Amino acid sequence: MQPSARLTLDEIDLSDLEFWARPWSEREEAFTLLRNEQPMPFFAEPVDESSPIPLPVGPGYYALTRHQDVTEVSRHPDLFCSGKGAVSIIDMPIEMVEYFSGMISTDNPRHARLRRIVSNAFNPRRVQAIEDSIETVAHDVVQSVRSKGSCDFVTEVAAPLPLKIICDMMGVPESQYETVFRCSNVILSMGDPEYVTGDQHPIEAFLAAGAELTGIMQELGELRRANPIDDITSALVNSSIDGESLTDQELASFFVLLVTAGNETTRTAIAHGLNVLTENPDQMALWQSDVPRYTASAVEEIVRWASPVIWMRRTVTQDTVLSGVELHEGDKLLLFYNSANRDPEVFDDPYRFDITRDPNPHLGFGAAGPHFCLGAHLARREIGVMFRELFSTIPDIHASGPAVQLRSSFVNGIKHLPCEFTPVS
Repeated sequence: MQPSARLTLDEIDLSDLEFWARPWSEREEAFTLLRNEQPMPFFAEPVDESSPIPLPVGPGYYALTRHQDVTEVSRHPDLFCSGKGAVSIIDMPIEMVEYFSGMISTDNPRHARLRRIVSNAFNPRRVQAIEDSIETVAHDVVQSVRSKGSCDFVTEVAAPLPLKIICDMMGVPESQYETVFRCSNVILSMGDPEYVTGDQHPIEAFLAAGAELTGIMQELGELRRANPIDDITSALVNSSIDGESLTDQELASFFVLLVTAGNETTRTAIAHGLNVLTENPDQMALWQSDVPRYTASAVEEIVRWASPVIWMRRTVTQDTVLSGVELHEGDKLLLFYNSANRDPEVFDDPYRFDITRDPNPHLGFGAAGPHFCLGAHLARREIGVMFRELFSTIPDIHASGPAVQLRSSFVNGIKHLPCEFTPVS
């Protein structure tokens, strides 16, 4: 995926959804130009005059495109906070921030408290049980398609694995899987017309989907308080760390975060994985030649390549300087992980997909700091196990048509990817 179509600096507007509808090659060319010519550009914030909720017109934001700047900001949460909203450029009402992004949009000491409570629920025994279930679920998913000879890789392979893992570990019944899947698509769609249809405004669809997920978790939380079983929800609602437990709102926010961040990002990485392996058959052959040897490094390269979450926001807490640019309290920064993961100052030949890349300090799970992805280990495991199952059952699987991109600046999603393979009866 070498960058191709050239754009001028004046033509690049990262706030315009139409930019994110461009092919990946054109987007990569734009970020290459920014890194080389204007690595911390300033953009006006998107304005939506049709929004059913009055939204403030903010001052704009700096886009951080280089690896060193993204990592520097991530290491200093005291100077660059998440609490004013990490997943929205616009300053949303605090209720919406709390509702949809939970501990991603919090700072210490509250962030440390939430992370401690959640981490305690994932004790070694439960983590082992989840990892064991990944083997079973991945096997079942591949078995369900192996006789077809072709399928939509996203909806039939990449999506069902993380969806079932997350729903199972939270205790969500199978009858609600489709609801969880639909709602997570809507929340992360940024209004993509495949997921938000008709006359409904994206924000209305966003709020409605969040309300559905919250309702599922509130009902489940009440059930598990009265009748706990061995699942994560029971552990979260019935355990107390130093006298602290999650409130109902915090539990719902964590669930929304889990089924969106944990579901969509792993699905995206797996889908990008097959797409780029198809484009690089030598790397597919190398991985299949010794699966145990290459899986760990291949998974890291897939995550670098996919960069499932494109950006996160930080807000400057006091006047400071970053790479020679004077920043002031209240300034907004967007950390573009996708661009950092193509930075030639860090990655040799960054547009080459190389499953043996070492070192590979990618930021696909965020940069080092308090907000590094809590589910990184689980995601790595899911990606590796899925490709191992594919290689052992339908080894000639390959993308048979172009990937259908999600029109989003936030998630580097693939909605559909046709694939073919020799059917196995």
